[in-house]
Parts: sequence; structure tokens; C-alpha cells
Amino acid sequence: MLAAGRYRLNACRIFSQWEAFLILTAEGKTDLGRMRDRNEDFIHVDEKLGLLVVADGIGGRSRGEVASELAVRAVREYFRIDHQAIADYDPAYSVTTNQLNTAVMQANRAVYEAAQAAPELEGMGTTIAACLLANDQLSFAHVGDSRIYLIRSGNMELLTADHSFAGDHFPRQRLTGERTSLLFKNILTRAVGVGDEVVADLGELNVLAGDLLLLCSDGLYNMIPDSEMLQIILRAGNVRAASEILTDIANDNGGSDNISAIVGYIHKKKWRPSWAAITGQLRR
Repeated sequence: MLAAGRYRLNACRIFSQWEAFLILTAEGKTDLGRMRDRNEDFIHVDEKLGLLVVADGIGGRSRGEVASELAVRAVREYFRIDHQAIADYDPAYSVTTNQLNTAVMQANRAVYEAAQAAPELEGMGTTIAACLLANDQLSFAHVGDSRIYLIRSGNMELLTADHSFAGDHFPRQRLTGERTSLLFKNILTRAVGVGDEVVADLGELNVLAGDLLLLCSDGLYNMIPDSEMLQIILRAGNVRAASEILTDIANDNGGSDNISAIVGYIHKKKWRPSWAAITGQLRR
């Protein structure tokens, strides 16, 4: 009787015990803007994988839009098909961050090889900014001047450093993320697909429930100061409204480039142990 009673007690404890882990709710929008005849941005949101990607193509004559789509699709396919393969493992980072870096390397190869195979695509390339949530860790990688921001407790922090003439030579403007009128600010010093290899900047951090993320192309942050973007997101009420309002205001402010914004919200989800886990506990 005592043994049976103990098993019943354990079963009740297991059924009533819920474990909370962090998940991502996100929405994105990409827009032509007011001054361009093609949208060379490409975005991807996968809440199930916890994957967000923004790419801003370069090269003109439709080549930029090819590059950005190829890059984003390569990252997406890596995590859907072959995410166990890691190239050039860096022990300074977690497995997840190394996987994200490998995905960016595959994106570079996809764009570069496509450009080599078709003369009309020569010279194309793209920026990329990507992040991946794995429970309470956010891994992020970027090449170029697309950005990733973290919003926590009403404050916004720029997690990336622009690979541009302005970003390399004027670090203060790069770190604050505020709009500047610097000459050559849109000249990239690093991009995906312009060479057979690329080095992505990597980072990782522990996130908290209630954190918000913003991934965007320069068409957004060049039109709206960081302080205003923060207030828009905090007042929007949900991630879809935030991404839509951001792109609308960027257009209202001139829309001089393609505009892309992904807003993500990190929050808790409760999970009940599987039946196999429960029965395994009961057998002990």
C-alpha cells in the first residue's frame, strides 16, 4: 500500500507540474518604399524554429532581389534540413550560434555560386541579419548594415555594428544607431555573396520573458530615429501592428529605400511532460 500510494503521489506531482520555456511570437513586413521600382529586401519569420532573417540585396538591375532571396532561403533550408552540420566550429560560441554562422556561410556560397554561374547576376550581393532563439538563449549573426535591436525594460540596444564606411570610420554613430547624414554611409564594407568566403559577426545572450526584438534594413532606421522606433514598438500593442506602423511611418518620412521590419516578442509557454516521460517516472 505504501508503494502504491507513493506512485500515486508521484503521478499527481508530475501531472500538476508544468515547465515554462521561452518562445517567440513575431511578424514582419517588407515594403517597396516611395522611391524604388523593385523591392530588393527579403525577410523570413519562423516562429516554430525561433528564426528571424532580414536581407537587403545589392547589385541593381534586379540582381539585389535575387541575392537577398537566395540568402534567406539558404538559411531557412539549413535549419530545416541540415542543421546538424557545422563548419569551422568556434568553441567561443554555443552550438546554436555556430549553426547560425554555418547557415550564413551557406547563404554566402549560394549567392556567390549563382553569380558565378550567370553573367547577368555578376556583382550581386546582400546584407543579412539573423537571429535564432533556443529556449533562453538568443544567437545572432549579421553581415552588412541590416540591424538587430533588443528592447528590454523600456530601453533599446543595438546588438550589431554596421559593416559600412560610416560604421567602420565613425563608431560612435554606429553604436548609438541614430540616423546620420554622413557621406558614404551606405557604402558596405562587407556583404554576403560578393566573394567565395564571408565573415559574419556573431553574438549570443540570455533573453528574458518580455524582451522584444527588431530586425530591420537600412530603409527603416534611416527614416526613423531609434528613439522613435522604440516608442512605436512599445505603444503598438502587438508585433503585427508594430511592424506595420514602422513601415508606414518610414514611408511617411520619405521612403527613400526598400523598408523591412520584423518585430519579435519573447514570452513564456508552459509545457506538460509527455506521456512517455510520465510513465517512465511511475516505473521508478
